Amino acid sequence: MSSYKGHSIFAFLLSLMFFHNPLTIALTFIGANIPDFDHKFKKENVYKMIILGLIVFISLYILKLPYYIGLMIVFLGVTFYFSEHRSFTHSIFGVLTLTSAVSLILIWGSQLIDAVTIIDNHYLLMAVLIALLSFLFLNKKLLMIFLPLFFISLFVFPIVEINYIEIVLSLFIGLFSHTILDSFTPAGIKIFAPLSSKKVHKNFGVSMILLLVALSIIIHVPILFRLFESYVL
Repeated sequence: MSSYKGHSIFAFLLSLMFFHNPLTIALTFIGANIPDFDHKFKKENVYKMIILGLIVFISLYILKLPYYIGLMIVFLGVTFYFSEHRSFTHSIFGVLTLTSAVSLILIWGSQLIDAVTIIDNHYLLMAVLIALLSFLFLNKKLLMIFLPLFFISLFVFPIVEINYIEIVLSLFIGLFSHTILDSFTPAGIKIFAPLSSKKVHKNFGVSMILLLVALSIIIHVPILFRLFESYVL
């Protein structure tokens, strides 16, 4: 199984353990595919990201609109450009940095669109932003699967608003899931890069999976208890 398929499936399964909103599940899925932009074969995409950020920055600056969204996109591109593969972007500090950057792009983007349009459907606006984000971080093969399923899920499942905390958490779990899975490779990962070059391997991955499973169970205890009361007692 190719790397991006494995990371995507693992992140999707993790997302189902924590979320029931198509938007947060989609963000977890996208997040799992972000760290590998530090790979050499994706340098062309990184250049495009930097150019896109500069275009957004200049356009918003000319229109006298908040231009920091463009700067944040440039920051992402520069981060990937200077990161060695499976180093900073695969560390806990990299995961936190990328989570913060992508979250801010989505949050600022939603606020900008909300300010310049009369559309009052925040759920739809966030769905559109997530779809645009998928074009930035998913390859063509994944996009062909992701986009149809994503938009179908928006119509199938009840509309549930998404808040800023959920955006951050879903992206963090997606990004962190990538780090966990890569710890099972023979090379391992530098979990504390750039502060330390010490590598962690499958023991770290197993521990983190068990921790996430435990957290998921704790989160769902109230729901499980209500089901027990309804159908057993």
